[in-house]
Amino acid sequence: MSRTFPLAALIALASLATCGGPEPAKKPVKTETKKVEAKKEDTKADDKAPKPSQAADAKAFVDRVDGELRALIVASGKAEWDKNTNITDATEKAAADANEKLMEYMAGAIKQATTYNDPDIDPDTKRKLHLLRVTASPPPAPSDPDKRKRLAELGAKMEGIYGKGKACEGTKCKDLGQLEDIINNSRSYDELLAAWTGWHQIAVELRPLYQEFVGLANEGAKEIGYKDLGELWRASYDMSPAEFEQEAERLWTQVSPLYNQLHCYVRGKLADKYGKDRVPEAGLIPAHLLGNMWAQEWANIYPLVEPFPGAASLDVTKALVKAKYDEIKMVKLGESFFTSLGLDPLPATFWERSMFQKPKDREVVCHASAWDVELNDDLRIKMCIKINQEDLVTIHHELGHNYYYHYYYTLPVLFQAGAHDGFHEAIGDAIALSITPAYLKQLGLIKDVPADEKGLINLQMQDALEKIAFLPFGKLIDQWRWDVFSGKTAPEKYNEAWWALRAKYQGIAPPTSRPDPEFFDAGAKYHIPANVPYTRYFLARILQFQFHKALCAAAGHTGPLHECSIYGKTAAGDKLKAMLALGASKPWPEALEAITGTRQMDAAPMIEYFGPLLGWLEEQNKGRTCGW
Repeated sequence: MSRTFPLAALIALASLATCGGPEPAKKPVKTETKKVEAKKEDTKADDKAPKPSQAADAKAFVDRVDGELRALIVASGKAEWDKNTNITDATEKAAADANEKLMEYMAGAIKQATTYNDPDIDPDTKRKLHLLRVTASPPPAPSDPDKRKRLAELGAKMEGIYGKGKACEGTKCKDLGQLEDIINNSRSYDELLAAWTGWHQIAVELRPLYQEFVGLANEGAKEIGYKDLGELWRASYDMSPAEFEQEAERLWTQVSPLYNQLHCYVRGKLADKYGKDRVPEAGLIPAHLLGNMWAQEWANIYPLVEPFPGAASLDVTKALVKAKYDEIKMVKLGESFFTSLGLDPLPATFWERSMFQKPKDREVVCHASAWDVELNDDLRIKMCIKINQEDLVTIHHELGHNYYYHYYYTLPVLFQAGAHDGFHEAIGDAIALSITPAYLKQLGLIKDVPADEKGLINLQMQDALEKIAFLPFGKLIDQWRWDVFSGKTAPEKYNEAWWALRAKYQGIAPPTSRPDPEFFDAGAKYHIPANVPYTRYFLARILQFQFHKALCAAAGHTGPLHECSIYGKTAAGDKLKAMLALGASKPWPEALEAITGTRQMDAAPMIEYFGPLLGWLEEQNKGRTCGW
């Protein structure tokens, strides 16, 4: 699953350089009594004279920053691209050096941004100043140059350890891709366990580095006025950190009934497969049995939980292989959906500069990501593409990022971001919801569209194992980090707290004992060592259905929401382009209103989409003890 794009956070709200703020006026020294009265008269005259405009200073400041920041982001982006596509000590050092310069530039500029508070500052400048104040990535660095250098080194080192990670038995080693193949496809309890524990072992080395990273990042956050890094992250959503935390919990409350029903059904099927001694009927599901290394999406266990075996299930992977799709043809297929909506073709440089396959001659970070390295429509994706349904969806997801970049790259750098980070993640996934059976038939990948209820339930189960299963995982990762950053979770309790949250939200348990401080299982997920905020993905899962419903309405669709494909509907494309072009120039409720007509995030479209499956699951779960 693709879930991050390293430059977006930099582009979105990257930071800038130390620039001295305006000095306060110096009071004249009064040395003679006779001059006091004259000075009073002078003061009265000064009161009537025009005062220097802070509004003009603020605008000049953000305009200067826009030019200076671009050069720093591009330099960092080039170094990050080199590191991600060729992991060596040299590329790690170059990336750390570039990011250290960006952090140094950030430290003073964020502080100066807080000095401008004149009510006469124009709206665009106010928006830019706000975005600077909530800059979260790269993490705010301490002003001490040695600590700033160390923070940059830690970031590069942790990502490098993750990218080069392997599980070895003697001289035989497997990288993450090979271990994922086992988790995705094996049905052997012991083989799955070996792959799961093998990968999670690579994170042990990260634990002391991460603890040091947290301390330095928190120190930087405090220097710019936040209690900790987590509070800074939560401040970036055009509401207070406390209000955002409540908003995330409200959305979870909306969708949790969907997840609880799915969990109950899947747990019963896994108990049938592996035995009730290994999968308790009313307990937690072992994390290694759900077809994904992190149990975040469960689509790979569909054959074990298929509602109506043999009834119109779509094997898109088989169809892609049969049609002789390769990596380039997969990406071309994704591009063709966007262009069918009236959006522009990808630039020629995209095909020349992207990484579509895992190179045989070097170590790379295979985690899928989308880039605009030079902030000038230099669009790229980085993936180790496999010819399967999951990567087809991932390609649409990454191209969603690319098209967002494309439609806002002419804006000032501080506006080159999604309305909030969940928007950026939701675009491609909203498009992927239009990969319906009717669309696949139109492409010639399938012959028939399932027409009966059994076929519909099978299809919705396939979608639910990805979309619904992910929801609690999407929420809990940052909940864990917020607690770590705030000190609520002490370093000696990292693993205990991690599994407590996975039990609370996901109903998932580790397959073996994972005591502190021996293990650091959170670090086995890319976004932890890479320091990428994760709530964006939870929000995106909800927003994509809001976007889908709105775009379907624009396309004139009148049937059930799950049947809608906007392929070829330029009216939907026009609405999408209008929102993409705003970037981060407006608060997210305005961008949301531009595409959906409402200013509040809402899970109701998601619940509507899965209505048929929810009713069916409730029937199947009668007599079962749901929950954990």
